[in-house]
Amino acid sequence: MKILFIIDRLELKWFEFNDLVTNFWLIREFIYNGHDVFITTIDLLSLQNKKPWADCFRTEIKDDNLIYDKTSSQKYCINDFNLVMFRPDPPVDMDYINATYIFDFVDYEKTLVLNNPCAIRDFNEKLHAVEFLDLMPENIVTASKKDILNFLEEHERIVLKPLNQCFGSGVMVLQKGDMNTSVIINQMTKNSSTLVMVQKYIEKAKFGDKRVMFLGDRVLEVCVQKLPGQNDFKFNDHCDKNIVKAVLMPTEVQKFTPVAKKLNSMGLELVGLDVIDEKIIEINVTSPCYFIREVNNHFGVHLEKEVAGYILKRAEGKILSPMINTQI
Repeated sequence: MKILFIIDRLELKWFEFNDLVTNFWLIREFIYNGHDVFITTIDLLSLQNKKPWADCFRTEIKDDNLIYDKTSSQKYCINDFNLVMFRPDPPVDMDYINATYIFDFVDYEKTLVLNNPCAIRDFNEKLHAVEFLDLMPENIVTASKKDILNFLEEHERIVLKPLNQCFGSGVMVLQKGDMNTSVIINQMTKNSSTLVMVQKYIEKAKFGDKRVMFLGDRVLEVCVQKLPGQNDFKFNDHCDKNIVKAVLMPTEVQKFTPVAKKLNSMGLELVGLDVIDEKIIEINVTSPCYFIREVNNHFGVHLEKEVAGYILKRAEGKILSPMINTQI
C-alpha cells in the first residue's frame, strides 16, 4: 500500500527523534508491514488542474530508526495514495482550514483519509464537545465579558480556553475575586470580540486529566493520566513523569461508547477524549495522541500494532470495494 502522512512542520523538523508522537509509531509499523510511507506538511500541498498534490518525502527504517531524506522530495497526486493520515497539529488557523479545502478535491472512492478533513473542519475540539453536553462540566461559549462575569459569579472558579489551540496553550483558570479578572477576560476574548470556551473548574483537575482513546466506534481498554506540570494546573510537559498508568472505569466505557459511535459516524475515527472525574473537557480530533510509548511501557502491550491494524483493515476495505463493484 502507498501511504501518506500529513504531519506538523515542527514534527518534520525533529522527525527522527519523535518517539513521543503517535505518527512515529504508526509510520514505523506500516513500514514493518511492507508498505511505502511518505510524509508531507500542509504548506507542501497544492491544487493543480483540480487535482490535489503534495511534495512528499519517502520514509525508511535504518538501524531501527525512522528517517527520511531531507534533500529529496517528489510531487505526488494525493489520489494515488491508498491511505492518507491527515494529522497536522493546531492551531486551526486559516492555513489549516485552507489545507482541508485541498482535500475537498480528493477522490474518496480511491483514497481513505483519516480523520476526514471535512469532518475535522466542521468539528471544533472545544466548542463541539457540547454535542455531549450531559457528559461535560457546566459551560458556555461566548465573547461577552458580562456573560463570563455572571458565570464566574455562579461557579466561583472557572476555566477559559481559546477555541483553536492545543497542548493547553492559552488556557487559564480564573477565581472569583481575582484582581486580574478584567484583564484576563479582555485578553482571552480580545476585548469581547473572540469566542472562548468557559467551563466550571473541576476540583479533581489537580490530579490531571485522563486520556480516553477511541478506535473507530470502540473505546480502547488502555488509558493514561496526564499530570499537571510544575507550577501549573494543567498538563503541559510531555515527559515520562507526567504520564502515568490509569484505569478505565466500566462507567466510563458505558458513557463514552455512544460518543465513539457518534464521532465515528461523522468520519472522526481516531479520537482522544480529555476526561476529568468522568466529565469530558475536550475532544481531540485533529492529531490525537495515543501515548503509544507510555501505554506500551505501562501495560506491556504493543498499541501501535492494534491502531495500525485497524487503519490498514479500513484501507484494505477501500481497495477491495471498487474491485467487488467492478466484478458485480
